[in-house]
Amino acid sequence: MNFSNIKILHIDSNHPLLWEQLEQAGFSNEADFTSSKQEVETKIENYHGIVIRSRFKIDKTFLDKATNLQFIARVGAGLESIDCDYASTKGIHLIAAPEGNANAVGEHALGMLLSLFNNLNKATNEVKSGQWKREANRGHELEGKTIGIIGYGNMGKSFAKKLRGFDVTVLCHDILPNMGDANATQVSLSELQEKADVLSLHTPWTPETDKMINSNFIKNFKKPFWFINTARGNSVVTDDLVTALQSGKILGAGLDVLEYEKLSFETLFEGEKPAAFEYLLHAENVILTPHIAGWTFESHEKLAQTIVDKIITLYSK
Repeated sequence: MNFSNIKILHIDSNHPLLWEQLEQAGFSNEADFTSSKQEVETKIENYHGIVIRSRFKIDKTFLDKATNLQFIARVGAGLESIDCDYASTKGIHLIAAPEGNANAVGEHALGMLLSLFNNLNKATNEVKSGQWKREANRGHELEGKTIGIIGYGNMGKSFAKKLRGFDVTVLCHDILPNMGDANATQVSLSELQEKADVLSLHTPWTPETDKMINSNFIKNFKKPFWFINTARGNSVVTDDLVTALQSGKILGAGLDVLEYEKLSFETLFEGEKPAAFEYLLHAENVILTPHIAGWTFESHEKLAQTIVDKIITLYSK
């Protein structure tokens, strides 16, 4: 099939194979990495597809001006920067690539958990400052623990797969039925909250998951637990998380995402740091990373390849 009449606008830089393979397939590529959203809106009617990461929101105003748009491809796992419902009413295909960075996220979540259990960051900082505290850094073992995973799609399944061999019990909870597999048993939220020693969040951002991890949610856990979030920062009320850390209800937290992030995920916040964030910065039982769980050299290529394959498949039907 001849794709040369399909014009694609790339507004974010990605792995070069994405551009190269689309070009080889016959698509017409154009790039604009610097224009504002308003400037892109003045010309978006000329394109049939757009490839994005998270530079700006694709809202109703943008979509109304994209009169010839046939698809939006986001080189990432989620589509929260797009007004998906409105795009669907216009017959625009939405493409994402959660398969592309699922392995990276699973490995990162496991790394955070092991670091928390064994005080790796705390002990490293102490030794580097000349302190040799063995008893104060006595760790915990994963063996025998119950790991609860909320959100059992690509990311949650990847994390559960990584836990094989640790002799743990893995429970998962998802809004969809029959999502459990050989690596995790699907249970109700109340059962997960009753049994879990660890909670790992792998949900997309939706109105239902916004501020989901709050004081009431945390209170419903029967036992103190460790918390890992490699999903979305807006799903957690940071003030409530800090209160739970201070009380000991949450034993430690590994946070790759924060509610203070900008939509682009490229910056954190402007102005004075919130008090809750100041606490996280200095808490010895908290690990913080800058939204990099799915940000590996390997996933950079996998994400691009997934998007290429899905665009070609869309036009090969």
